[in-house]
Amino acid sequence: MQETQTALKNISLNPSSAERIALFVGELNGNLKLIEKSFSVKIFHKGDKINITGAEKDIKHASDAILDLYNLTKKNIEISKEAVHLTIQSHLNLSLSKYNKVDLLQDDLQIKTPRKIIRPRGINQQKYIKSINKYELNFGIGDAGTGKTYLAVAAAVDALLNDKVQKIVLIRPAVEAGEKLGFLPGDLSQKVDPYLRPLYDGLYEMLGIEKVTKLIERESIEVAPLAYLRGRTLNNSFIIMDESQNTTVEQMKMVLTRIGYGSYAVINGDLTQIDLPKHITSGLDHVMQVLKDTDGIGITKFSSLDVVRHPLVRKIIDAYKKFEELTSK
Repeated sequence: MQETQTALKNISLNPSSAERIALFVGELNGNLKLIEKSFSVKIFHKGDKINITGAEKDIKHASDAILDLYNLTKKNIEISKEAVHLTIQSHLNLSLSKYNKVDLLQDDLQIKTPRKIIRPRGINQQKYIKSINKYELNFGIGDAGTGKTYLAVAAAVDALLNDKVQKIVLIRPAVEAGEKLGFLPGDLSQKVDPYLRPLYDGLYEMLGIEKVTKLIERESIEVAPLAYLRGRTLNNSFIIMDESQNTTVEQMKMVLTRIGYGSYAVINGDLTQIDLPKHITSGLDHVMQVLKDTDGIGITKFSSLDVVRHPLVRKIIDAYKKFEELTSK
């Protein structure tokens, strides 16, 4: 068995600033320790000089992560744990995938919303945004935490504020095997709202609660339960259907045939988390087979490498997949 040769790389943090360096390394050098652990390297730090030892490939990605993380200190008086994790994760993805940094940085893709600028992370998120910009109908398929819903909401907000559409329509299967809302307390909106929380969270973050509330009152943002869509045509709308793996074949067909002129639709789902009874075919699974050769439709498939939540989420997803593969044999 061939041993991996240990390499050494020296980098400098420029422009040098004691305040920025302190912010960059984190409390008790916590950020550097996380980089060491993530890329299996050793880091020696003194002032603005950093030495990295380890396998050559690991050193490359670790040094890229270090420089990107240091770059964040230009504008920030502090770096959030989320920013640290996401920066490291984006380079960890590169080390685990066939893509390289040139692929990821070929375009400066971003979506500006009133409260924040959203930038896709990784090649699949980039492909997803490009696809939403290109096609009127898009499918985002993949694991939880890959940014499907968040990026779709950002694209919808951008379209609404730039008058590309007149309203945002939010759709999500309310319960496991259909639209059994009657037992829930409150009016229709109150019954459905809990199931739309991930969509609302994105809207609140990008527009603010007060603005979202006003848009809902003006019906510029509409909650549209599946059971109430039949017979409607949704013109000049940005339609987002989340958790679409829990639609039936009939429900999926009904939603797709509601798309009207001037409208865009993004259908998201995770085929590993189907909650329908075993004897009912998932509408998302079925439509992927029906439309696989149809032109003018964007399909983006995400993997655990695209997960932008806590690093453990990726490990959990991969562990479940491995366990399911073993038990299915």
